[in-house]
Amino acid sequence: MAKSSTLIIGLGNPILGDDGVGWIISKKLSILLSSRDDLEFDFLSLGGLSLMERLEGYERVLIIDAICSKSQEKGTIHQFKLNDLPVRSTGHTISAHDTDLRTAMQVGRSMNLNLPDDNNIIIVGIETDNSYEFSEDLSSEVSNTIPAVIELCKTLV
Repeated sequence: MAKSSTLIIGLGNPILGDDGVGWIISKKLSILLSSRDDLEFDFLSLGGLSLMERLEGYERVLIIDAICSKSQEKGTIHQFKLNDLPVRSTGHTISAHDTDLRTAMQVGRSMNLNLPDDNNIIIVGIETDNSYEFSEDLSSEVSNTIPAVIELCKTLV
């Protein structure tokens, strides 16, 4: 069976409240778009090199993640291509024990891995507070953005 051309990744931790928003949206999209055989869905908690390895073999990637820029209100929706992603630590595209996704992609390309072009990697981020409290519930501000993020993601794929 051939690999799907587009990978949609829900990134985050589903037991850390708003940090799990990427997983929740990706799960909803996987149900809404289940008839599309060109799409594959995954749910990850790791960024950097591990995330880069997961992108191998896909033409396009959509990553949905919580983001804490501290410059926007909680629930604000961000959209970036990989090259436009702010360099600071954002969501799970970087790890303190690893590297950011842009650098990981450069490493992968230096190893001749079959990775999507940077312009074909889109990150949809939902602004959250930097919270590490255990919870499976989203705040109302983040939860209220889910329908708009789903519509945005549907147009992107």
